Amino acid sequence: MIRQGENVVATRWTVAVTREIPEAGLRPLRESAAVKIWEQELPPSEGELDALLQGCDGAVTLLTDRIDGSVLDRHPQLRVVSNFAVGYDNIDVPAASERGVLVCNTPDVLTNATADHTWALLLAAARRIPESIAYVRDGKWRTWGPMLLLGQEVSGATIGIVGLGRIGKEVAKRARGFNMRVLAFDPFEDAEFAREHDVSYVPLEQLLAEADFVTLHVALTAETQHLIGANQLQRMKATSILVNASRGPVIDTSALVDALRDGSILGAALDVTDPEPLPADHPLVSMPNCIVVPHTASATVQTRNSMAELAARNLLAGLRGERPPAAVNADEVL
Repeated sequence: MIRQGENVVATRWTVAVTREIPEAGLRPLRESAAVKIWEQELPPSEGELDALLQGCDGAVTLLTDRIDGSVLDRHPQLRVVSNFAVGYDNIDVPAASERGVLVCNTPDVLTNATADHTWALLLAAARRIPESIAYVRDGKWRTWGPMLLLGQEVSGATIGIVGLGRIGKEVAKRARGFNMRVLAFDPFEDAEFAREHDVSYVPLEQLLAEADFVTLHVALTAETQHLIGANQLQRMKATSILVNASRGPVIDTSALVDALRDGSILGAALDVTDPEPLPADHPLVSMPNCIVVPHTASATVQTRNSMAELAARNLLAGLRGERPPAAVNADEVL
């Protein structure tokens, strides 16, 4: 169902919002434009998205909305696509640039929340927190036992961070509080940060072989799709834990299932999956050594408010012909 915004009189533009977002973003949009909102929980289908975008000058989109050349051709009035996410692999940016359409995202504002969430997953997997909760709820807890639900030590262990960008760097900073040895793999090395935070850049193969915990923080590109496959999982320690807070297809899902089943690695904790959402009957969901959560790394009230506000600022700036605070292709379009 599409809901029309309330303040539609004497507006300069019409904009679409492809799902309910916090009021921090909707308020400034309503003050400057007629707003159409897709108010259902599930994302709009292709046809429903077309209906929503009809006559719109701009749109706030989500990762679940595929915006490619054919969509843009059907909606030539569309001038700005403001993604409510730091990633934008749902948008064909070259196609948008060819058509003079600005593409924006929401970097920086979700960095700390995602880093915190990465650590929540890492600690939960290391100390077998979901298994422990289920053990109590199932009425199995009868006494303290010296061998009960033994986990892995985090303090003093080695963490391998794949992708030392904004989020990866915050994960590395938090690792210092656990006196961890920090390894990183990233084609673009920040020597100053590495010196300041005692991070060692190493090849991916070495990182996988030496790390007790491997965390993923890379954008989804042709180069990173299935970056972690069967060969990479075989290189990891049998006692290691893999954490993915980037994009689901960075890991070969079938290879991960095999690795968890045969003990090639000890466990995994996934904020993102491939496919996404992961069906409830998928093998990863029922594995005791795998934690799956529904893509909630940025899900704090403060962060989602900031994302909504930035998405709105990006959209309105682009419609005014200004350079948005966070535009992916401003150099090509403006």
